Amino acid sequence: MPNIVIIGSGPAGVSAALYAARAGVQTTILTKGPGALDRAELIQNYYGFVEPITGAELERRGIEGAKAVGVEFVTTEAVGLTYTDKLTVETLAGDFPADAVILATGASRAAPRIPGIAGLEGHGVSYCATCDAFFYRGKDVAVLGSGEYALHEVQALLPVVRSVTLLTGGAPLTAQFPPEVTVRTEAVEAILGEERVTGVQLAGGNTLEVSGVFVALGVAGSTALARKLGAEVDGNKIVVDEHMQTTLPGLYAAGDCTGGLLQVAKAVYEGALAGTEAAKAVRK
Repeated sequence: MPNIVIIGSGPAGVSAALYAARAGVQTTILTKGPGALDRAELIQNYYGFVEPITGAELERRGIEGAKAVGVEFVTTEAVGLTYTDKLTVETLAGDFPADAVILATGASRAAPRIPGIAGLEGHGVSYCATCDAFFYRGKDVAVLGSGEYALHEVQALLPVVRSVTLLTGGAPLTAQFPPEVTVRTEAVEAILGEERVTGVQLAGGNTLEVSGVFVALGVAGSTALARKLGAEVDGNKIVVDEHMQTTLPGLYAAGDCTGGLLQVAKAVYEGALAGTEAAKAVRK
């Protein structure tokens, strides 16, 4: 039986799941727990509600509705996305192979505003250790991050590179890193280099010489996961076509991560379209 894996349990992800499951496709939602909707105090501009409803209650009702039609929910953190014989979501709870994947984790509210990152993307700044570690064999690299997502990138790099330095930017460590990883807690002020990355400028006047910087801040959101497979992104938005498909067949995106109006109504519509189109594609 074909299957679809959806990352994110907000309105876009749950709407996608409703349509995919009702189309007869095995559907799994991977969720870290409550998202942006849960933090909305009152919603009073949503169709069908005379009285305002809390975001938490609307989210709860949506999830219950999806469970009622057979959608499976797995609480875990997605840390990677790969493609070998089929798309596979890598999580802390193991790997989830899928015939189609729908990215619906919302928009990243905190893009790294570090001078040098954007200009050196693809020239030493990477978002995918599994993809790019080979190019840094025997070299010194840095990973920006402090949690499980950063640990996933570190583990892909350690067997290949000469050294890994973890740059937390002052954030507390929320994962257990191997002892051979050097941890620096200073703020990251700039990524250095003209044609290619040559180092990182840290607060306090310290410079760290590295050949590569791997960005793994916070949790791997939709845009970060899309980048791992080389899907086209525009800034923080994932580029999709009229079927909500990214530039990679089988990979869809819906909701805040595609840009535009950051509203429940838009997320629900895009989720419905992504779920319908993904189900149609995997049943061919």
